[in-house]
Amino acid sequence: MVIIRNEKHIANRRRIGLTTSLAGIAILIGGMIVSLIGDPTTYGLLPLLALPLGFLLSQVGLYFSHRYVRSPRPDERIDEGLRKAAKGSRLYHYVLPIPHVILSPGGVIAIVSKYQSGNIIADGYKWTQKGLGLRRFFGQENIGNPSTEAEYQIKQLAKYISRNAPELAEKEIPMSAIIVFTTKEGGELDLRNSTIPALHYTKLKGFWKQRKNDARLPESDFKALQAAFDAAAGEDAVEEMA
Repeated sequence: MVIIRNEKHIANRRRIGLTTSLAGIAILIGGMIVSLIGDPTTYGLLPLLALPLGFLLSQVGLYFSHRYVRSPRPDERIDEGLRKAAKGSRLYHYVLPIPHVILSPGGVIAIVSKYQSGNIIADGYKWTQKGLGLRRFFGQENIGNPSTEAEYQIKQLAKYISRNAPELAEKEIPMSAIIVFTTKEGGELDLRNSTIPALHYTKLKGFWKQRKNDARLPESDFKALQAAFDAAAGEDAVEEMA
């Protein structure tokens, strides 16, 4: 497997995550100090404005930190799960219009990564998340609806292919999605009834083995897709063997 990763994209967003997190905390602490010991006639509404601004910046920081600062990152967890299993495939991180894509001999797969923890249950298109306590309000995003997110990513990927690999316009390229949970924190995953295949990253190797008998893309189609995807990588991407 070859991994193509946009390191500049990751570095820039890591910087944003760290900066906004620190700025948010500093503003919150500063606002509290001013409200406690400052002269109200001098600072006026400043302490009141500091609270929502600091909270907003800290939430932005958390959004980027969960994706680009925490270690291992979601893309590194996906690498770990697929390493030595997805032979003959190319794994793209932060290169295409969607974050994670694998081009395999059997088709194109969008990987929807989720770092959320807790007890997560999928029932068709309905997703529920329990057992978070105060983390529901501080420090973790809601699970949202990974199924609809996966379908949206497939559509975005199809648009990219139609625009950048016109020679494949009349062909039916196998495209699908999987939802991958990348956390090792506590909680239970009940994903059996998900409309889109969903699993923990440690189950990726087993999932891949089940696909080994899938129909293979014609070599010309695989090369056309590779050319279209590699073109998006540009000079900022780093390629490695896994």
